[in-house]
Amino acid sequence: MQELIFTVFITILYVLTPGASGATNLFNVMDYRAVGDGKTDDSAAFSKAWKATCNSPSRNPILVIPASKMFLLKPVTFSGPCKSTSIHVLMSGNIVAPDSKSAWKGYHLDMWLAFTNVNGLTIIGSGTINGRGAIWWSDCSSYRVPQALTFYRCNGLVLKETKHINSQRNHIAIFNCKDVTFSNLHISAPKTSPNTDGIDIASSSNVRILNSFIGTGDDCIAISSGSSHINITGIACGPGHGISVGSLGAHGGNDTVEEVHVRNCTFNETMTGVRIKTWQGGVGYATKILFEKIKFIRADNPIIIDQYYCPSGHCKNEISDVSYRYITGTSTTDKVINLSCDQNVGCMNIQLYYVHIISTVPGKKAYSFSFNAHGNCTHTKPVVKGLQP
Repeated sequence: MQELIFTVFITILYVLTPGASGATNLFNVMDYRAVGDGKTDDSAAFSKAWKATCNSPSRNPILVIPASKMFLLKPVTFSGPCKSTSIHVLMSGNIVAPDSKSAWKGYHLDMWLAFTNVNGLTIIGSGTINGRGAIWWSDCSSYRVPQALTFYRCNGLVLKETKHINSQRNHIAIFNCKDVTFSNLHISAPKTSPNTDGIDIASSSNVRILNSFIGTGDDCIAISSGSSHINITGIACGPGHGISVGSLGAHGGNDTVEEVHVRNCTFNETMTGVRIKTWQGGVGYATKILFEKIKFIRADNPIIIDQYYCPSGHCKNEISDVSYRYITGTSTTDKVINLSCDQNVGCMNIQLYYVHIISTVPGKKAYSFSFNAHGNCTHTKPVVKGLQP
């Protein structure tokens, strides 16, 4: 229904705002000799259609990927900047990756589909992006495996209603972007598929991930260094590894994450729930993080802070101002809260308020673990020793 409304909207744009010199608004990949049979390589047609869209003098150019078609694409980068500050992609059809590694010969293996330096980009539609990742999942080196969909330096980005399945590595990566809204997405891969994160966020700010289903073999959402003001709401996560902040400091750099708010999310049989992780030897901080109104259903490790032990005494990864509020559910382990903070730096101002998690292990009572964590714990079961009531 929402896609129909959008189709009507772009038709109105086409009629009322033809753009400069009567330029067309609509650029259908079929008009650039795409075949859409799922077997013919349509990469060149998509590149030509994108170039025409990006270079159009129209105020609202629209790239159309029509329904009832399956487009086989090899690695393609859709580059900007574009003439218009409002670029739309109506994705009604489906996109598939090559089904053999030999088809990737001569291409870089870091990305499959990428948008770079495109501001004001909106992608909407019921189409599916299928990475056909099974041929890659046995590869031990995840950095030699492509990301399915990458956005780099795309400000004012909107992605809505699309489906993403069986990525080669992570399904969607956001890097160095501002003012991003993802909503009503469906992202899925088998729980045994390695490194198939749902959404990875790095060096980005003002990002909203809303009302989506994410079930993969790795993190549903991972928030990495340089990210701030991240709002995640209404996510159904599972299977997978939950929602993670970090790992921070993995390469010894100055990694920072702040102002992360995760609300109204459900974790169904995930390996971990909400996790903050830093590496020893790194420098940086994770601060002002809120997990609120979270429900766990048979999650293995619901709440984790993991600040690696630092024998040198020179570690400076700081975790502070982290709040867990109105959190309930069940865990398949009896250690349901694990706050393992560094012995030298510690975790400061950790707040737990109305947290109640029980174990599904027969005869086992849920318990918590806390090391060098400082803050308050109110109306929480199990009680977290070391935090003030």
